[in-house]
Amino acid sequence: MKKMYIGIALSIAIAIAGWLYMDKIERATFATSLFNGERQYHKFSRVAEFMPVSTMTAAQKPFQFEEGTPIHLPEHFTFGEETVNTEAFLQETDTSALLVVADGAVRFEDYRLSGGRQVNWLSMSVAKSVIATAIGIAVDEKRIDIQKTMTDYVPSLAGSAYDGVKIKDVLQMSSGAAWSEDYANPESDVMRLGRVMALGGSMDEFVQGMSREWEPGTANRYNSGDTQALGMLLRAATGTTITQYVQDKLWHPLGMESDAYWIVDDYDMEMAFAGLNATARDYAKIGELYRQKGRWQGKTIVSQDWVEKATKPDAPYLMPGVHEDFPLGYGYQWWIPESSEGEYLAIGVYNQFIYINPSRNLVIVKLSANPRYGTSNDEASNREMETIEFLRAIGQRFPQ
Repeated sequence: MKKMYIGIALSIAIAIAGWLYMDKIERATFATSLFNGERQYHKFSRVAEFMPVSTMTAAQKPFQFEEGTPIHLPEHFTFGEETVNTEAFLQETDTSALLVVADGAVRFEDYRLSGGRQVNWLSMSVAKSVIATAIGIAVDEKRIDIQKTMTDYVPSLAGSAYDGVKIKDVLQMSSGAAWSEDYANPESDVMRLGRVMALGGSMDEFVQGMSREWEPGTANRYNSGDTQALGMLLRAATGTTITQYVQDKLWHPLGMESDAYWIVDDYDMEMAFAGLNATARDYAKIGELYRQKGRWQGKTIVSQDWVEKATKPDAPYLMPGVHEDFPLGYGYQWWIPESSEGEYLAIGVYNQFIYINPSRNLVIVKLSANPRYGTSNDEASNREMETIEFLRAIGQRFPQ
């Protein structure tokens, strides 16, 4: 009888421990399940349930887009020499939200799988463009001079890859830091940084431990560590958290209709390179802000000068077509394709997109969980160039 009671007590204790640590278990299994083909749409929509997060509150007076005349999506679009069926493409990439805003009015809105108008979705690297926008506001406020160095503002980066590196070079991912952004390699730098998200630790310490490989300002290499360093810069220059600054300078002025979340580490530092969670409509407001050259309802949120510089490559190594494996150009944490229409994009892994085409007064948000993303380092899995052609096909519905 005594053994039976001990057994029951142990079972209860294990059950309680499992309940108490469930979020930590799911946190670890989430991060370790990325880029292996496992479907993620049911996780990207509820990150705040199992990851440590900080909160940006919705605006007291939320802005609502006008409702325009609905459009139909093209049944097919062309990618290379292939004709792609739109519905099959949306299903295969686990598209959970697709929102089309033209001339400031919603013309198409569709939610699937775990998506929804009130559902926050993990931004992945779309967050990089938001961080750059916040830095642009800090520049407008004279808090940051991008011609100065990272260590002018963040002395703790002395001795790291960012020691003496010009802020502008970091914005353009030309920092010279040694880095591998290989999602198929569990030992790559980006995957090791991701393990801080999974297992705990300090993102600041990770960035402080990065080393230099080549001369800053001479080449472009995509580097999530650069954006995390920019998060450290933003925090140091503004004297507050990324969460508070973005809330005060972007989230509330743009009338965001939902609370949003940043994934944070054990020391409450935001995951600047990928950790924003927001709704499709609120992501679209970031796009609309840029389409309107930094102005919102008659007020300047970020200067037109910043918007123009952020979305135009200004050095040969930043131009579209330089990198054969990913032929887009790069600005201040925004992607720029070869285009006669002035398009630019915020892009995150698993096919998160904010697409802006100023010549057609168009913003499109696509939130997805493409299960094949990162399982190999090619377009056939990642489908990013294909997505851009899909977004362009939607754009053909709207005259220039």
